Amino acid sequence: MVTIKSKSEIEKMREASRIANLAQKAVERAIRPGISTLELDRIAEKTMRENGAIPAEKGYPSGIKGVPDFPGAICASINDNIIHGIPSSKAILQEGDIISVDLVAYKDGFNGDCARTYSVGKVSVEAQRLIDVTKQSFFEGIKYARKGYRLGDICHAIGEYVDKNGFSVIKEFEGHGIGREMHEDPGIPNFGKAGRGIRLEPGMTLAIEPMVTAGFPEIYSGDDGWSIWISDGSLSAHYENTILITEKEPEILTLA
Repeated sequence: MVTIKSKSEIEKMREASRIANLAQKAVERAIRPGISTLELDRIAEKTMRENGAIPAEKGYPSGIKGVPDFPGAICASINDNIIHGIPSSKAILQEGDIISVDLVAYKDGFNGDCARTYSVGKVSVEAQRLIDVTKQSFFEGIKYARKGYRLGDICHAIGEYVDKNGFSVIKEFEGHGIGREMHEDPGIPNFGKAGRGIRLEPGMTLAIEPMVTAGFPEIYSGDDGWSIWISDGSLSAHYENTILITEKEPEILTLA
């Protein structure tokens, strides 16, 4: 069931999302060759807690027997690790890497979720193009995040833009509704047919998140039970914001 947020709930989501964006900016400032993903994790958590929020990803249950709850405040995924990378003191950023950082701030009962892919020092032309196309695919999608359109219109626009630029979306993972829970209905794939799915209404809050690879979109799960990798070792990128459907244009809560 898709929930419609009240005015007071939307204000709380704005605040959680604002803090998530602050944490992303703090991480971005710290990214450089030689820093570990664990250090980035600590920076993000410190920023959230200083602003009265907690990292919602920390302790998130795996739901898989034998796989522990997620240990980090952020997902830190380097190069061909598309999502859910566990922060580590051994994961040291190198010149030319790209890193995706996905984080969720939780405050006053609501979540704000966003992801970015950053370049580490000077990266290849193709790596930068992958980052740029992934980001722009989000903005192509939310052109249809308006009252009266259908969810499939967003999904189709994202997938079409990625495809025409020679990249591929990951089909096994998707965006989602968000609010009191990190993951709510509806699921939001990054591909599909226009004109399908639920009709969008003001008060819906959605986490739109293209996950894109430069290679063949086949994936596998790492030994840690969390990290997801591109099978052919190709670079991958991730971009996400929490948005609010309004009477007019969508409001991007995690860019405020």
